[in-house]
Amino acid sequence: MLRLLHTADVHLGARHTDLGERAAVLRERQFAAFGASVDLAIAEKVDIFLIAGDLFDSNTQPRRSVERVGAELGRLARAGIRTVIIPGTHDVYDGASIYRSYDLAGMARAASDWVVVLTPYLPEIVFPPLDAIVYGRVFDTKRSPRSPLAGLDAKSDTRATWKIGMVHGSLAIPGRTDTDHVVVTEEEIAKTGLDYLALGHWHSAIEGRAGNVSYAYSGAPEPVAVDQDGAGQVLIITLDDQSGRHVVKIEPKRVGQTRSEKLDLDVSAIHSQPELIDVLGRHADSNLVFDVRLTGLFPDELDLDLDEVERALAASFLRFRLRNQSIPASPEGTPPPPDTVLGAFTRHIEDQIAELEKASGAPSGAPSGASSDAAVPGSAAADLDSNEELADLREVLRLGRHLLEGRQVTL
Repeated sequence: MLRLLHTADVHLGARHTDLGERAAVLRERQFAAFGASVDLAIAEKVDIFLIAGDLFDSNTQPRRSVERVGAELGRLARAGIRTVIIPGTHDVYDGASIYRSYDLAGMARAASDWVVVLTPYLPEIVFPPLDAIVYGRVFDTKRSPRSPLAGLDAKSDTRATWKIGMVHGSLAIPGRTDTDHVVVTEEEIAKTGLDYLALGHWHSAIEGRAGNVSYAYSGAPEPVAVDQDGAGQVLIITLDDQSGRHVVKIEPKRVGQTRSEKLDLDVSAIHSQPELIDVLGRHADSNLVFDVRLTGLFPDELDLDLDEVERALAASFLRFRLRNQSIPASPEGTPPPPDTVLGAFTRHIEDQIAELEKASGAPSGAPSGASSDAAVPGSAAADLDSNEELADLREVLRLGRHLLEGRQVTL
């Protein structure tokens, strides 16, 4: 039996320029997740700690940051755990590579076979005590000149029983990943004869099987962007020989602190801005990226200032975002006399709304995005445009009525 911890895309030292003063918070969270991954590896008594690319966000890092990483790798070595690293597309193995500038094994105060960086000049490492070999197919350029799996035939390699591969790149998805820097196909994976392929580059965890080869993306241990889904974990891999058959078990383990949550809130049930703040405040969590979308029919009497709501709740979350995709409800009560300015305005806008609803097939008063089976054929983009125009017209009707009635309005 062989046990691995697979991580990738830690992106230590990322600048996060879009986060302003909170950038430093996320950088420390990323390092904390890396430290938690090391803690987990020691607790789980794994044999090899795999880092499948982009340990660093760039090749330009202050020495103290690299020394912090070296100290963590030293903890692994002292616990009897070997580390194997491959460069990625952010910490690419070019002439300015961080792995050329710094000796991680030396910083870890470990022998060179306890902290190994695989390069174009050291494409694999055999660990006789573990009866295992790790292949790392990388290049000294960001864009690979060929598939990193080209020519890899682990099945015929007799130097070890367990065959593990590492690649930092994208699975081939026609029309989506064709132009990525490094691309591999499932057919290529199946031909390698590996027991397990540890992938990096995608920040969400994904696992699969190609032929007899199990593969997985561990995802980023802490989201690199605060609104990233599918990040926050590492993988514990168990390779077991069951009566001559190699069996691979993949277990996700959470190490990150940041969580993302999206909420669609029907605004028709909200009666005031303080009530909205109270409802959303119940989700308060300093580790939560909270994305709220107001939906449904916007009550005519409800007055909201979204900027005020965001400011009131910003300190309760790691990041809070509020969007209003509700539509104003049709006015209730007796319509204003048609011979008044208010009546003429109301009738004019309501006629436009009715014509647009008839043309688009949307039922009267339906929320934005709704449609009926009898909708006029057309592209999705055209339907979206119609729904947005309906929402705009209803908002014009709401604001216009309030202005003509002398009421204060929030734009």
